[in-house]
This record gives sequence, structure tokens and C-alpha cells, in this order.
Amino acid sequence: MPVLKIAKYGVAALGLAALSACGNSASGPFAGGNQDRRENDNNGFSRDFDSAARSAAVKRGDSIFDLFRNNDDPNVTLEVNKYLWNASLDVLNFMPVQRADPFTGTISMGFGRPQGSNRAYRATVYITDPALDARSLRVAVQGAGGAAVSTETVRAIEDAILTRARQLRIRDTKL
Repeated sequence: MPVLKIAKYGVAALGLAALSACGNSASGPFAGGNQDRRENDNNGFSRDFDSAARSAAVKRGDSIFDLFRNNDDPNVTLEVNKYLWNASLDVLNFMPVQRADPFTGTISMGFGRPQGSNRAYRATVYITDPALDARSLRVAVQGAGGAAVSTETVRAIEDAILTRARQLRIRDTKL
């Protein structure tokens, strides 16, 4: 029985020794010296790339266990005004939505014809700020075939979106 116990401890000790040899530290019984790659930068100075990468990873706290943690910041919110977003979709509802990204505040619409018109338009709406403000909204409109659209038309669309956004906000505050 004592031989079996000694063998178990011996195997455990060898396993720990082998595991500690896998580390890349400069100290310890299995430290083989500095094996890092060194290269010269443009000025001729020697730079230790592996040590720099390792120290940056240690500062960030990178490890294999970070893959299983939720490291997202719970205080991060979307920087898009929800009233401008919904008002843009309401006002331009005659155009099909091609792409919508709430994280960047971009809505790309395909070609559509407004009611009572025979001309097709497409638009891109860009919401830049969480404030319900005219400076937070940018609209680009293009006619079929790449035809230019007057600035009055673009301004009328922006005004309609802003008006609808204010209506949505007033409706929400009357709950």
C-alpha cells in the first residue's frame, strides 16, 4: 500500500512539474532563459515583441476563462433616439427597409413611390445623437436613376420626421 501511495504522489509531482514547464516565466526550476524574439524597428532599436504582447495581455486580464464571462458593460446604451428612429420608419413607410442598424443609427431604404406620385425615391436616414433635435437627424434622398432631389424636399422630409418624433414623445409622456 505505501508503494501505491508513493507512486500516486510521484505522478502528481511529475504532472505539476510538466505543467509548470509549460509556462513562459523567466523564473522557476524550468526557466530556460529568455527565448523571446527580438527585432529592430525602423530606428535600429531592439524591441521585444513577445514581452510587450504578454504584458499588454496581463494588463487587460486576458485568459482562457474570459471566453466564458460576460464582460459587456451594463451601462452602455444605444446612442440613437428612439423617437427619431420610429418616426423615420413611420414617415418613410412607403419605402422598403433594406438595412437598419440601431447601433450606428442608420436606416437604408429601397426605392418606393409616395402616395399620389409616380416618381420613385430611396432614402438613407442617419441618427447621430440621442437627443430629439434637428441636429441629430440627417436624411439623404435620391430619385430613380440617380436623379437629384431638391433641398426643399429633403428638408420637408426631415421636418415631417421631427414632427412625428415629437408627437410620439408627447404620446409617451401622457401615459
